[in-house]
Amino acid sequence: MSFLAEPSILVGMSVWIQPLWVVGTALVLALAILASLLYLLATAAPKVSAIARTTAKEAMSQPLFYVILIIGVLSLLVFPFLPYNTFGEDIKMVKSEGLTLIKILAVILAIWTASISIADEIEGRTALTLLSKPIGRRQFIFGKFLGIVIPVAVVFVLLGSFFLATVSYKISYDARENSKPTPTMEDCRAEMLQATPGLALGFMEAVMLASVAVAISTRLPMIPNMVICLSIYVLWHLVPLLVNSSVGNNEFVRFAGSFSAAVLPVLDHFNMETAISTGQAISLQYLGWVGLYGLIYCVVAMLLALLLFEDRDLA
Repeated sequence: MSFLAEPSILVGMSVWIQPLWVVGTALVLALAILASLLYLLATAAPKVSAIARTTAKEAMSQPLFYVILIIGVLSLLVFPFLPYNTFGEDIKMVKSEGLTLIKILAVILAIWTASISIADEIEGRTALTLLSKPIGRRQFIFGKFLGIVIPVAVVFVLLGSFFLATVSYKISYDARENSKPTPTMEDCRAEMLQATPGLALGFMEAVMLASVAVAISTRLPMIPNMVICLSIYVLWHLVPLLVNSSVGNNEFVRFAGSFSAAVLPVLDHFNMETAISTGQAISLQYLGWVGLYGLIYCVVAMLLALLLFEDRDLA
């Protein structure tokens, strides 16, 4: 059957492609902002910038970086075609799984990069050689942290753009599969824009966990660091669920949940995949408050990293 005989197929294909100019514009804008921030950093703090650029180049030259991108792209390609049996609402699962996948891949990259760029350099005496130059320990820590954030940001920009394109395609695909009216360009664009705040929240969470990984890397090698950080990631998401469930009636569980919420970051603030998948809008005000919350915790984690690294014997 030719495409000329089926003009509706051509229309369905073009509908999801048309709003992708928004994704392309956002991709270029995000890369431009990242480049501008790096330029400003190089101007204001050249030593920190040099460490950050070196760390980022090393991270993005490692096989794991490309493995993460390949896994992300292949998974995002498969998600729109999986049968979720949701009676015509598969788009909810595509958005939820896509956002969760990108966030988890970025967190793994952040923890792994922190381990090899800080813990391994301390153990291999590379950090001692670097600090023998006119570079302070504070510059070293902040440079490493920013160098970890850069590849995490690149992962979110690249995979996030690809994810939004699959969301747009899924709208058109479901309409054809379920014999529904052909969606409009506005429908596809609205779904993409509604899912975009989830990428911002996932990036904030990954950056916050990267700051924790940096603090732990000043004292512990790669394997313990990864185990602790991944355990923290799982537990911080489980604690609110336990407290709000019937198990939360136990005094010990309630105390542990309250203590964790007071001392550790509440990652539930960043976990908006369910809300986004059900079509709820995430306001800019909410993003601002959560961003401020994450920034405060990153500052606290960086101060802890400096305290742990200040008296660390590198010889």
